[in-house]
Amino acid sequence: MDLNFTPEEEAFRQEVRDFFAENLPDDIRDAVRNGGELTKEHMERYHAILNKKGWLATTWAEEFGGPGWGPVERHIFDEESSAAYAPRIVPFGLSMLGPVLQKFGSKEQQDYYLPRILNGDDWWCQGYSEPGAGSDLASLKTRAVREGDEWVINGQKTWTTLGQHANMIFCLVRTDPDVKQQEGISFILVDMSTPGVEVRPIKLIEGGHEVNEVFFTDVRVPYENLVGEENKGWTIAKYLLTHERTGIAGVGFSMLELEEVKQLAKKITRNGKPLAEDPLFAARVAQAEIDLEAMKLTNLRMLFTAQKQGAPGPETSILKIKGTVINQELKDIRRRALGPAAAPFPGSFKDSNLDVAPSGHANNAARYFNNRKTSIFGGSNEIQRNILTKTMLGL
Repeated sequence: MDLNFTPEEEAFRQEVRDFFAENLPDDIRDAVRNGGELTKEHMERYHAILNKKGWLATTWAEEFGGPGWGPVERHIFDEESSAAYAPRIVPFGLSMLGPVLQKFGSKEQQDYYLPRILNGDDWWCQGYSEPGAGSDLASLKTRAVREGDEWVINGQKTWTTLGQHANMIFCLVRTDPDVKQQEGISFILVDMSTPGVEVRPIKLIEGGHEVNEVFFTDVRVPYENLVGEENKGWTIAKYLLTHERTGIAGVGFSMLELEEVKQLAKKITRNGKPLAEDPLFAARVAQAEIDLEAMKLTNLRMLFTAQKQGAPGPETSILKIKGTVINQELKDIRRRALGPAAAPFPGSFKDSNLDVAPSGHANNAARYFNNRKTSIFGGSNEIQRNILTKTMLGL
């Protein structure tokens, strides 16, 4: 694999850079830069801008409405969108369900749902985790029983990200309780407006409302909302999670975070010297940068492998583990650099020397606390290490 970008790829990078400079709205850029809240309206507007350009579904083939990019173009797009302070694309419909429907869905499901994902008619959320089934997802209890041409669903999902905005949810449900856990699960699409669906908010430690509980009480869903074969949902779930874990790595966002930490350390002083000159602090930043560079190469290598195989493999667990650990480390370095200014109460500490980093230091505590969850969702890092041990080392 040649790690040098070709002139054509560098030209594409400039095209992406120019696109964001000209088309990313200032209010959206400022919200990302300052750690502010991104509303549903923000994200719908941003998605529409990308969709008009044909750059929304970056992993989709051209036949389904994607740009038909290879791994290098996707990597460049991720780097440049992060550098431009563009938001992450909401992944549930675009990066998770879309690839699932393209591989496992019926022609009717593809023709109906994929255009609606692109044009914003549907906002999807994910119904995987349950109160007693998180990392041990195969132990899920939400039950779907077939009655004629319908499924009747009862149960509960939790940690449903942005479920308060969604009109659709894709769910793992148990359709056969009498077989091995992984063999009795199906993948079903549910309209959130169906009678019996209830969404309740979960308030996070930093005060935000990002996740929810979703309850199903005698929810009737058309039989044709089943994706793939009945009782074969575990295969679909694993396929979807490989796409999710690749996105969680967040290489571009960590690159931006690293640069901001470096700039911050040049301005903050300790004992009359810039913090960047403190050997212990500098060593910690250097180690994070080394780890990030190694992960960038690993990410490119895996993208090339995925292009050949048609889907990411179990090695995406490496990206998920390292990506979340590196990003959490960078958030912690920033927190320690800011010191009292990292307090969770805006305005409780002021220092004119700190208003210098590209994103300032607003909402630092909220971002730090919110980011603690990344090593858990998408399958905890402990579970990812088990996956690597079994599938790649054969132990």
